[in-house]
Amino acid sequence: MDLMTAKTSDQPAKPVKRTAVTSKAKTSEGFTDEERAAMKERARELKGAARRSPRAARADGESEVLAKLAEMPEPDRVLGERLHVLMTSCAPDLQPKLWYGMPAYAREGKVVCFFQGACKFKTRYATLGFSDEAKLDDGALWPTAFALMEWTPDTEARIVALVKRAEG
Repeated sequence: MDLMTAKTSDQPAKPVKRTAVTSKAKTSEGFTDEERAAMKERARELKGAARRSPRAARADGESEVLAKLAEMPEPDRVLGERLHVLMTSCAPDLQPKLWYGMPAYAREGKVVCFFQGACKFKTRYATLGFSDEAKLDDGALWPTAFALMEWTPDTEARIVALVKRAEG
């Protein structure tokens, strides 16, 4: 059956009208505006990284992360800036960089963890996420993303422990 037509057993095939995805909600028809924007940001990041030396990449990554954090609205910006300070002090071997337009921290070019502000995809809370490069394995099931609502001494201690463990 042609995918562009619909047919019932009694009637001849009729063309199916395609409609553009206009809502910001995710549908089976395509990506949201936010997802498309993240993919475009990632393409720009890859082009920029290909043109830089490793030394320049570290300096540029730091400035790009700080610029991205400065663009975020208040709750996300504060959390992201606190996380950045923590990452640079407790995990100095991880290189700051942008990853799909989000602040991230990488080892040998591979993202270990990232900060996704609530504003990124219009979610209820910011997220601290870890990739498969992080060494968080714990049996057959373990979390790889954590909701980040506020910065407290307990939150900071838990993040430090996670980052130290992720570094392996």
